[in-house]
Amino acid sequence: MYYESFGEGRPIVFLPGWGGANGEGRDVHEPVFEEHPGWRRIYVDPPGTGKTPSVPSITDQDGMLDAIAATIEDLVGGERFALAGTSAGGLHARGLVKRDPARILGLLLRVPGIVVDRTKRTLPTDQFLLRSEAFVAAWQDKQDRYYDPAEQQADLEFLGHIQSDVSRYALREDPAARFERPTLIVTGRQDTMTGYADAWSVIEDYPRATYAVLDQEDHDLPVRRNGLYQALVSDWVRRMEEHPDA
Repeated sequence: MYYESFGEGRPIVFLPGWGGANGEGRDVHEPVFEEHPGWRRIYVDPPGTGKTPSVPSITDQDGMLDAIAATIEDLVGGERFALAGTSAGGLHARGLVKRDPARILGLLLRVPGIVVDRTKRTLPTDQFLLRSEAFVAAWQDKQDRYYDPAEQQADLEFLGHIQSDVSRYALREDPAARFERPTLIVTGRQDTMTGYADAWSVIEDYPRATYAVLDQEDHDLPVRRNGLYQALVSDWVRRMEEHPDA
């Protein structure tokens, strides 16, 4: 599985959204670590995305999670590590926490997919997303630099087979699990893909969670609020650093 790694120290693994390559997560999060040395940042391309080929034997989300877990094991060995997941990567991150919460130092969920069945999600409209020229330009730049190339690289047939059936796209075991270490959940108020309300429904699983809903942000978050998002991530990292061996 292809990955990029930066820095040294405690591992923190970043998992992208469905079909997304690691470049967007890298460029969004790396500035945070200019103030937080001592972390090894690992950005992963799951099977069928980015520079990682698809694996025909993987036919459902559990197979995808097994592959991600095996790669993390190869990379970090017996070390404890932090997890950050975007969109479907949030489902993978929660699945990993469910499997072995004692090994996880902290959890970041960005626009997480909580309800797998799209027809059952609680979603806002984008009626109040104000599309200024600056916003449109920033959004288009993100599409051009990250999302369009990722789509071109991805094995859409492989990924689509899993995503097209809720029974394959969901994990067989509900990933809900109590997790008592620093957590950050960031959602977009105008996110019409995964919304913000469903993420609030799992807040009691995370007694040390900061939960943020960012106005003027959709599923591509952050587009307008880069500084605010990075400040929230910096606070999350700082909270993990305060009691690293707890």
